[in-house]
Amino acid sequence: MRVLMFGWEFPPHIAGGLGTACYGMTRGLARNDVDVTFVMPRASGDEDERFIRVVNASDVETVFGKVSTDAADIIDKMSFIHIDSNLVPYLSPEDYASYHDEFVKTGEKRWETSDIWSQRYTFSGKYGANLMEEVARYAIVAAQVAKDLEGQFDVIHAHDWLTYFAGIAAKRVSGKPLVVHMHATSFDRSSSDNIDTRVYEIERAGMAAADRVIAVSNLTRNIVIEKYNIPAEKVVTVHNAVRFAEKENEMPERGVKDKIVTFLGRITFQKGPDYFVEAAAKVLKRVPNVRFVMAGSGDMMNHVIRRVARLGIADRFHFTGFLRGDDVHKMFQLSDVYIMPSVSEPFGISPLEAMRANVPSIISKQSGVAEVLDYAVKVDYWDVDAMADAIYGLITYPALSKMFAQKGLEEVTNLKWNDAAKKVKAVYEDAIASAK
Repeated sequence: MRVLMFGWEFPPHIAGGLGTACYGMTRGLARNDVDVTFVMPRASGDEDERFIRVVNASDVETVFGKVSTDAADIIDKMSFIHIDSNLVPYLSPEDYASYHDEFVKTGEKRWETSDIWSQRYTFSGKYGANLMEEVARYAIVAAQVAKDLEGQFDVIHAHDWLTYFAGIAAKRVSGKPLVVHMHATSFDRSSSDNIDTRVYEIERAGMAAADRVIAVSNLTRNIVIEKYNIPAEKVVTVHNAVRFAEKENEMPERGVKDKIVTFLGRITFQKGPDYFVEAAAKVLKRVPNVRFVMAGSGDMMNHVIRRVARLGIADRFHFTGFLRGDDVHKMFQLSDVYIMPSVSEPFGISPLEAMRANVPSIISKQSGVAEVLDYAVKVDYWDVDAMADAIYGLITYPALSKMFAQKGLEEVTNLKWNDAAKKVKAVYEDAIASAK
């Protein structure tokens, strides 16, 4: 089976869980005899292509005529996407803006014209102020890619709202079935009464046009059905998994004897960083020799720092900034407890990564990963007393910590991307059969 897959990022250059999930899934699909051509806006050239073929959309020359017209027709019907926006899936607007400014300073031209009949769009591949424009242009390039690869793929797979229009354009040009993957909804990124309606419309249009929709959890599946009015029989849950490193790094040296409790994620409303701070303050009243690490960046950073100062616990708090790659694994290795207090989490791969590193984890009941874990402590994100009690128990009672660490490692060892990929392949086969 051959798949034309549209993503926005791929390791080693990622901003969050989407790129990590794409990497694990494509490796799993390769092991299930699925040939993946992975298209991304801007490839860096150092992507791992042992299991996939990477197509750099910035290298694709689009030809004026029927192909461009088909893709542009989609864009014309959703004209609102032409406006500038800082809204993106992972980092804070401030971070996106800085990425965009950095790109502009390079002096690169976004459009390159080779002759009067063709044009090339050079994507930033980041999450800057022109993101909506890039989403629109990505659809035009996707149509061209689908035409260029005619007869070389059986199904189209589009990841998250950034690539849904690309998937629709490719489907329209090729006639092949479309599977869209919902990694996070607008209702996860914002409160229900404050969603970005432009992104919501892209999500709804993508899922409506798709032959099948993959949700990363039952929590997400229910939102897709209830909030987007997508037929239940069209939506399939495939939980994410965790990839074990081919070789583990040596244990980094700890500079302190204190217990270390870690929050690793975007410092945004969705991730619940303020609840982590309140729970930390309660723990420190009972156990003084604990350090709390907040690893990440986001629009709530300044708010959190001010709150830590007001609570008088700044000497017990460490802010690392955004971590990636080996630094993430090292942070887990240094931790005694990992906590993910998300207000709304479609899935949440980071607890699996922590448990893989033998770290007992606390997760919110409002997360999709809670559906597949028995040996993680589960609390309501808003219950800071229960959160504090869980932290206290894991850092105070060695037997309890050891049990959760050992059982948790056994549990995540069985959550393999190969198995998730088998389910994704079955979704492809179902989509292909239904399209005939």
